[in-house]
Amino acid sequence: MIFALNVVLALAWAALLGAFSVQGFAAGFVVGFVALWLARPVLGPTRYFRKALDVVRLASLFLKELVLSSLRVVHDVLTPQHRSRPGIVAVPMDAQSDLEITVFANLVSLTPGTLALDVGDDRRVLFVHAMFVDDPEMLRRDIKDGMERRVLEVLR
Repeated sequence: MIFALNVVLALAWAALLGAFSVQGFAAGFVVGFVALWLARPVLGPTRYFRKALDVVRLASLFLKELVLSSLRVVHDVLTPQHRSRPGIVAVPMDAQSDLEITVFANLVSLTPGTLALDVGDDRRVLFVHAMFVDDPEMLRRDIKDGMERRVLEVLR
């Protein structure tokens, strides 16, 4: 409900500026979000603002992982001595729904140096191929406590 109101405010902002572009819509969305946040006492209790913060945290984590892993892969490709130790790691999942598993697996695959290969038959394990498996347990923990935890915060 409040998300829809935020979209309407963003469209109204873009219409007022006469700039129906991605930048105009994004600016309107931020202005609308701030206006709605200030109107919280009138709107009553809602999870919208907490979920919005969770989405920002997930996007920040993904961007950080994207940059760091890209640099690590580029360094390994461009240097004469390759330090990659590829391997397949089974990551136990708390994700249960199709949406949770799909988003989690896709974010893992979009991160350079990792690829989600398969989901176990019982849907409790995600098999991940990684370029750098120096410590399989640490990789499991990083994926589970990082990406999966953030995905579940957003989707639950």
